[in-house]
Amino acid sequence: MPQIKIRGIDKEKILPISTELINELKDIIGCPENYFTIEHIPSVFIKNGLIDNGYPFVEVAWFDRGQQIQDKVAQCITTFIHNIGYNDVDIFFTVFKENNYYENGKHF
Repeated sequence: MPQIKIRGIDKEKILPISTELINELKDIIGCPENYFTIEHIPSVFIKNGLIDNGYPFVEVAWFDRGQQIQDKVAQCITTFIHNIGYNDVDIFFTVFKENNYYENGKHF
C-alpha cells in the first residue's frame, strides 16, 4: 500500500521508470507490486513573483517499516530520479497509523 506521490518532475520522465522502480521497491519492502501506487501531482512553483522550474519532491505514504527499510527506499528512489536527469530530489515519508487508515470502512 505504499503510495508514491511525485511533483516537480515531468510525468513523461516518470512513466518509463515506473515499472522498474516498483519492482525494486517491492523487493526492498517485501510487499506485492499491486500494493503500490504512483501518483504524479502537477504543480506550479513560484519564486520571487515568477513561475519557477521547481524542485523534485517525492512523498512516500505508508505504514512504518523501520528506519533501515526507509533508508533503502529513499536511496532507491533517489537513484532513479538522478538517472532521469535530476541532480537533486527531496523525499519525505508520511507514516499511517493502522487504526487511522480505513479500507472499505474497516481500519487495519
